[in-house]
Amino acid sequence: MHEFEFSAQDFHRVRDLIAAYAGIFLHERKQNMVYNRLARRLRATGQRSFREYLDAVEAFGSPEREQFVNALTTNLTAFFREVHHFDMLVAKARPGAVLRVWSSACSTGEEAYSAAIALRAAGRAATILATDIDTQALETARLGVYPVEPLERPGMERVRRYFLKGSGPNAGLARVRPEIRDMVSFANRNLLGSDWPAGERFDAVFCRNVMIYFDRATQQRLLERLVGVLAPGGLLFLGHSESCAAGNPRLRACGKTAYERRDE
Repeated sequence: MHEFEFSAQDFHRVRDLIAAYAGIFLHERKQNMVYNRLARRLRATGQRSFREYLDAVEAFGSPEREQFVNALTTNLTAFFREVHHFDMLVAKARPGAVLRVWSSACSTGEEAYSAAIALRAAGRAATILATDIDTQALETARLGVYPVEPLERPGMERVRRYFLKGSGPNAGLARVRPEIRDMVSFANRNLLGSDWPAGERFDAVFCRNVMIYFDRATQQRLLERLVGVLAPGGLLFLGHSESCAAGNPRLRACGKTAYERRDE
């Protein structure tokens, strides 16, 4: 028995709103996930029903709209996830040049910091822009503080050296070293919105495990925008289950879910 009534009409209203605000397509089988995540917001805001809560979300200038999007955004990530992409990134960098990288759905920051660590370890310079629609995830990314346990697993030796372990009240936590943190800047950005980097071109763009939340038409619109901000020869990294770039005439496959923009 649910604490709050959650009708099919409520679910379809949620689907329409998250599609409008973030371009995310929710499958029918996501009803339990939606209920569980938004029920927390009903409790936090004191709303008594989903109808009342969604009215508040839709209200003009509503501060709850941001929390609504945050609640329905998935933030599964890890340091050096799909490590081959970071190897390709390092190979792309050249001595004496500053590589321009965009982590376009950076979540809690592990992807952007992994890129910074890989490039720093190789002696390469870079500026990394890390953006996400989820403001709570971005705050975690900006802080650069993570549980130490994942960093102590086998194979994470090259990562650990770029963290400072906490002590006392911060025991069990680790902070990204300043030289890595200084390579990354963060911004709140909706990939389907108009607030893209103005006139900027990137040597590499990460957009991994994002397309799976969009319908086919939205995937293709976003893909064209991503290609548009890639410098000729620039690299686009997608998630392991995303194939929407295959066959795009402006890209050529150059590795597992990795694509290079063709020279103009």
